[in-house]
Amino acid sequence: MSITEKILCSKSHEYLLEENGNYIIGLTDYAIEQLGDIVFVELPEVGSEYKKGDTFATIESVKAASEIYMPVSGKIIEVNDAIADAPEILNEDCYEKGWLVKIEKTGDESEFADLLEYEDYKEDLE
Repeated sequence: MSITEKILCSKSHEYLLEENGNYIIGLTDYAIEQLGDIVFVELPEVGSEYKKGDTFATIESVKAASEIYMPVSGKIIEVNDAIADAPEILNEDCYEKGWLVKIEKTGDESEFADLLEYEDYKEDLE
């Protein structure tokens, strides 16, 4: 099963992947393609808490700077330090190696209502 069969996507192009009861958050391949070559990523501190829709990170490419939004409420339990040092990892592999943060969910299940399965997300883009 490919990773895209397991993720949920937000309309603002973040993805969520469940892992052992917690969630990995990153940017979809579509978002990365639109940004172009990534040159800088600013990630939050471990222990920070965010509500659904809050800006939790910033990303800069040769084309633009963008804010990254929390798809569900959660507490940061891990950040991907590798991409802070080598942001181009996002261009190479936004799912396996280029995830942004891991969170412990703090919101309820209703926060998942507007997230889309990858196939539906891709159709929405067309």
